[in-house]
Amino acid sequence: MKKGMQEINEKKGLTPEQQETLEKLLRKASKASRIKCSSALAIANSLGIPPSAVGNAANKLKIRISKCQLGCF
Repeated sequence: MKKGMQEINEKKGLTPEQQETLEKLLRKASKASRIKCSSALAIANSLGIPPSAVGNAANKLKIRISKCQLGCF
């Protein structure tokens, strides 16, 4: 696991399994290194994690979140 991802785990309390699943879902949902805010929020809800954890993981994976309705990302 990369050091940056390990830091996210420690700060957000994600298990290694949650982190791995989060990364896979972000990569799958992104197109051209972008993901819509609604998709990012859906991932957070499906995993039961805070949206900020998804935002941090997306940043580390260099995936930009677009069309944000809430200003969370």
